[in-house]
Amino acid sequence: MFFKDFLKKISSKISLIRDFLIASIITGFISGVFIVLYYYLMENISKIFFGKNPVFTLSSYPKIYIYLITIFSILIVNFIIYKDRKAKEYGVEQIAQIITEKQDMINMKDLIMKILASALSIGSGFAVGTEGPSAEIGAMIGYKIHSFFKFPETLLKPMISIGASSGIAAIFVSPITGIAFAIESIAYNFIKSYITFIIVGSISAFSIALIFLQPFTFIYSAGRMINFKYVYIIALFIPFMTLLIYLYLTIQDKILYFTHLKLFNVFGKYKDLIFAIIGGVVIATILIISPYAGFTGHQIVSLLINNENLNVLFIIEILLLRIIATTFSIYSNAVGGMFVPLMSIGALSGYLFGLILHYAHVGIGLEPFYFAAIGSAVFMGVLMKLPLTSVVLALEITNDYNVVIATGFSVAIISYLTKLNFNIKKFNTININFNTLTNK
Repeated sequence: MFFKDFLKKISSKISLIRDFLIASIITGFISGVFIVLYYYLMENISKIFFGKNPVFTLSSYPKIYIYLITIFSILIVNFIIYKDRKAKEYGVEQIAQIITEKQDMINMKDLIMKILASALSIGSGFAVGTEGPSAEIGAMIGYKIHSFFKFPETLLKPMISIGASSGIAAIFVSPITGIAFAIESIAYNFIKSYITFIIVGSISAFSIALIFLQPFTFIYSAGRMINFKYVYIIALFIPFMTLLIYLYLTIQDKILYFTHLKLFNVFGKYKDLIFAIIGGVVIATILIISPYAGFTGHQIVSLLINNENLNVLFIIEILLLRIIATTFSIYSNAVGGMFVPLMSIGALSGYLFGLILHYAHVGIGLEPFYFAAIGSAVFMGVLMKLPLTSVVLALEITNDYNVVIATGFSVAIISYLTKLNFNIKKFNTININFNTLTNK
């Protein structure tokens, strides 16, 4: 009798593991499909507004038209947020809170509103990313798959983690980076017990996304060949990048912080409306100056890490414009993440460093695109507090140990230097409590 019960328990456990593995694969595949649909929605909105490739076609549109598109788009986004506050919440952070703090799962209506707001924000040129909504899409699918298979309650949070991981892996079109990102930001509580299922789900989602979406590529990879010049020059790169990160945080957390506060004091409950209009005007102006400074930043990152001959004035212009665009996008309530936008600022900063070395005849033979690749990973890793993800990202995109080693050293030291003067919230999000501020 005892032996029979024992076999029954073992059989039941094996069946549960089998079903959970199948559910992980299904979650990954479905997440991949929905992420592709979300991406195409965003792309088609952009095409409707500005043509097939806004970087090249946007200049052909009347300026007043561009202003109207950005202003009305962000007003619609703010209206969506007014009707459903959950549409504004940052996806990755929210999923992490659902898993660790036993918060209620976002419902389908909230998710649809977030997807529409995000696609409209990015499609109209605002400098935000896609990982937040992607994590929520995957998490919702994981939640539904859990209900379909009627798994026990104890498997709900792991299933949500698998879904979120799958969404991130799909939108990055980078399975290892997606897994690292998910583990470091979402699924750290389940890494020992459920890492296999997270990997299976993420790889499944990636396999779908790879058919339709374009990953980052680095055509100049040196593989495992180490050029120690890149390691030594990091002694100059670290203070340079620290300075650029300080500049970004000063603009984001101080100047616009007080600007937004003054708007609150003057306009009160209408401050979101006023700042949305201001944000729309600023983003339109930036797009008119250079479309490279708007949108997610995927195109400018790909350009920088694979190009040897970009002008220093072009780099400085786009760098400053992207810092402003990213900051105003956040404060005007554009919906999306910050992963790729921060990568773009880092890539611009790194490329600028490489050009300075070239003009100063320091580090002869060191190419700017290498520092663009390093800078993109470092900037994101420091400001989103994801050091492991930044190193994995550098490895997966470039497959170049020169980039990986430099990224590891830089993100560790710059993270420490940044903490000395700034309190960076994980995922680099801002949530200002104006009522508290005005009572001080």
